[in-house]
Amino acid sequence: MSHEHVSNTKRIWFVFGLLSVVTTVEVILGILKPESLEFTFFIGLNLLNWIFYILTIFKAYYIVWAFMHMEGETSSLRWSVVAPVIFLVLYLLFILLTEGHYIYGVFKDSTIKWNF
Repeated sequence: MSHEHVSNTKRIWFVFGLLSVVTTVEVILGILKPESLEFTFFIGLNLLNWIFYILTIFKAYYIVWAFMHMEGETSSLRWSVVAPVIFLVLYLLFILLTEGHYIYGVFKDSTIKWNF
């Protein structure tokens, strides 16, 4: 029984290219900050932030998919790894935004002034 070596060079370049394109889009959007995205709000956040969150979650999922070889695993194993992470990231995002909004309101509406 002989095993042939299969080159993954094409796949590695594809993953590199895809992640580079997504990162480049994030950097360009971060530098330009288009007004149409920055001042349009959806569910309490501007669209630019939503785009950043979605692209970051996509990159994280794709890194797990490609480098942890999840594409070859069963669906239940993939979801048992990915679902808790997605839940915890969304929960952390919710907590940070809620607490940040509260602290902003306290400093804005009270006698306590910004010291920093």
